[in-house]
Amino acid sequence: MAGTESRGRAERRSAGELESEVLATLWATERPLTPAEIQTEIAGGLAYNTVHTILKRLYDKGLVLRDAAGRRGAYRPAKNAAELTAAAMHEALDRGPDPIAALQQFVSGLSPDEERALRDLLGGGRP
Repeated sequence: MAGTESRGRAERRSAGELESEVLATLWATERPLTPAEIQTEIAGGLAYNTVHTILKRLYDKGLVLRDAAGRRGAYRPAKNAAELTAAAMHEALDRGPDPIAALQQFVSGLSPDEERALRDLLGGGRP
C-alpha cells in the first residue's frame, strides 16, 4: 500500500506545472475562460476546485486578470507568453550577484537562430 501511495504522489503535477498548463490554456484562446472551461481544456482530469485554486494563485501573483467587462468568473492572462518570459528573465538577472556574467552564460547557450535574432534586435532591427 505504501508503494501505491508514493507512486500516486510522484504522478501528481506540481503547482508550477499546473499554473503553466492553465496559462497555456488561456494563451491559446482570444477570450476569457471560466474555471469550468479551463477544466475541460486541460487533460488529466483536474477537479474544478483545483483549477479554481490555481486561478486564484495566478490572480494573486498578478498573472491572470478577472474579466470585469465580460462574463462573471472568467479569467484572461495579464501578459502574453513572451512578456511573462521576459519578466522572468529580468527578475533572474536582478537576483544574481553578477548580471553581466549571467548574460554571458545565457548568450553562449543560444542556438545560431536565436543568436542571429538577438543580434538583429540589438542592432535596432526586428528578428
